[in-house]
Amino acid sequence: MRYYSWLLTLVLVQLLFLGCSKDPGIGGKAKITGKLVGRFYSDNELTQLAGVGALGDERVYIVYGNVKTQYDDDVRTTYDGTFEFKYLRPGKYVVFMYENCYPCASLQKEKLFEVEITGKDQVVDLGEITLTKEQ
Repeated sequence: MRYYSWLLTLVLVQLLFLGCSKDPGIGGKAKITGKLVGRFYSDNELTQLAGVGALGDERVYIVYGNVKTQYDDDVRTTYDGTFEFKYLRPGKYVVFMYENCYPCASLQKEKLFEVEITGKDQVVDLGEITLTKEQ
């Protein structure tokens, strides 16, 4: 009987440690930042450049971990094109957004960035990201 109680205690302790592993996602102090800039074209073939400027109110998506089947969260850029995903734990992430594409079948394609956060207070800056957009 004493053997079984010892075994049960050992199994419970192992489950406790397995349950405490922190997967990528919210709950930490790290963050991913960046800024979106658009190259605007006046035609749908994307040949006539109309100008360059900040992309405000644009959606930016994040995937926690390596599974890229569906996004976990999204944010909108501010008026000057900046975005920020806060409160992330160490781990691997995929940040993506959409830009116009010609002659793609859907006329859009993803622009992907694989990011790894290694420190709990780390700030990963993706810098200025230029997207092709139809005006």
